[in-house]
Amino acid sequence: MVVSAIDVDSAAAGGLFSRRYRSLTFGTLTLISLVAFEYVAVATAMPTAARSLDGLALYAVAFGGTTAAGVVSMVVSGGWSDARGPAVPLRVGVAVFAAGLLLAGVAPVMWVLVAGRIVQGLGGGLISVALYVVVGHVLPEGLRARFFGMLAGAWLLPSIVGPLVAGLLVEQLSWRWVFLATMVLAVPALALVSPSLRGLSWRSQPQQRGFDRPLWAVGAAAGGLLLHYGGQQTGWLSGVLVVAGLAALVVFAPRLLPVGTFRGRAGLPSVVALRGIAGAAFSAAEVFVPLMVSRERGLSPTAAGLVLTTTAVGWLAGSWLQGRLPGWERVPVVGAVLLAVGAAGVATTVSAAVPLVVCIGGLAVMSLGMGLVYPVLSALTLRLSAPREQGVNSSALQLSESLFTTTVLAVAGTLFAAWLVWSPATAYLAGFGLSAVLALLAVAVAFRAR
Repeated sequence: MVVSAIDVDSAAAGGLFSRRYRSLTFGTLTLISLVAFEYVAVATAMPTAARSLDGLALYAVAFGGTTAAGVVSMVVSGGWSDARGPAVPLRVGVAVFAAGLLLAGVAPVMWVLVAGRIVQGLGGGLISVALYVVVGHVLPEGLRARFFGMLAGAWLLPSIVGPLVAGLLVEQLSWRWVFLATMVLAVPALALVSPSLRGLSWRSQPQQRGFDRPLWAVGAAAGGLLLHYGGQQTGWLSGVLVVAGLAALVVFAPRLLPVGTFRGRAGLPSVVALRGIAGAAFSAAEVFVPLMVSRERGLSPTAAGLVLTTTAVGWLAGSWLQGRLPGWERVPVVGAVLLAVGAAGVATTVSAAVPLVVCIGGLAVMSLGMGLVYPVLSALTLRLSAPREQGVNSSALQLSESLFTTTVLAVAGTLFAAWLVWSPATAYLAGFGLSAVLALLAVAVAFRAR
């Protein structure tokens, strides 16, 4: 049965800020904002931290290790939430996340800071999946798409103000306060969510997909790390590491995703596939735009940053709009088409003859499409999942994005580095062209995800 965004049941009539759901809404938005702020702000603080601790050699590991840890903990959180309920994984996730922030904030040497970042990744993965399961059990279906649209805002707003706040903390206090200030706010955020967790713990249920999923997740995380590290190297070593990482992902990733994901099979597999393909398409364009507009078009760092602000505005607009469009089942197709149109526009700007405004407009259209697609895919995943499979399927949805994006960025980065000396325009096409191809693939998959 197809349910329009305006066809909400009586339980949803009060909205997300009604007395019944207010605490969950505010608490979840705060938690996700903290995770997002930490993700964005660390990029600002890490250069200073690495110099202060004389640890530039471990700089890349501080980011790649966090992502790899998140892959493992998302899988653990999914199975745990299905077997025992999401309440305990969420509480443990907040505690682990806060412990990682504390460890990083007081780190005397760089390897301790890296360890803290890995612990943060473990906590963040537990939190993100457990929250999906909480939403699936607490919110009526008519409110879920709007709720996930608000979560998109909780991710994007820190991306706008996070670098500024982090910069002020680093300059006026210390880089350590980027971690410590976030830690202080984590406990109150959990306290807001806690009332909604009552009744969301139950006795252990059999794991339908086995107990070996965390082991497959470790293998996939190792593959992601190899891709991340290999993409930053040059010469033959880069190629060897990227190939080894891809091989690991080919072996382990299919075991973590629904059967038929890589074929775009109708239903849940295509929903999970679309999340990964769309996320990779957007990232492949977004990461190269600042470099192109500053290196090839002469924009200042501030102006290049303002170009990326269009992504936040477009994504927020799409997230707001998707919960108010009739014909909810058509939203993924509309969003994917916008993604493809925008990606094509961005790709044309590798030619100096194309005005820069085309790049900015294309990026904004891509962001609008992503804002439409993401919340609906999250809601569809919960709709297509049995109550005791929401954790595993929610983790698969988020893993798909992480693994697809890591793979595409590593491949694009390797090609970019190899071609840049020969032809800058061709090098940028490694990212923009791959983005456009993936966006077209997203359109095809979106018809099967309706």
